Amino acid sequence: MKETSKKAVAMYGVVQASKIIGETVVDHKDENVGKIHELVIDAKKNRVAYAVLSFGGFMGMGSKLFAMPWEAFEFSATENKLILNVDKEKLQTAPGFEKGDKWPDFSDTLWGESIYNYYD
Repeated sequence: MKETSKKAVAMYGVVQASKIIGETVVDHKDENVGKIHELVIDAKKNRVAYAVLSFGGFMGMGSKLFAMPWEAFEFSATENKLILNVDKEKLQTAPGFEKGDKWPDFSDTLWGESIYNYYD
């Protein structure tokens, strides 16, 4: 995230989606847990529904994707990264999908409820 975007977050609570995609995500122990691969917008509710986190693999190969509630993340106040409020152990057993596979139907309310319930 560029310095101007960081200032925008601090001042206005807004940031461009293009500045978030590709950003590093860490846990509260400052351990790298992946990068933001995509943002999924809920157009009916006018909000970000999910951030798709890329986790695991080597040099982008074999990494798994996880749709996570946007509320599971917070912006670091001091660095260019997002903080995930989920333990790395829970992430390792989380429901996910491969980059090349068919993505979940994000509009399926039962699937969405299961994801939100998994991450509390």
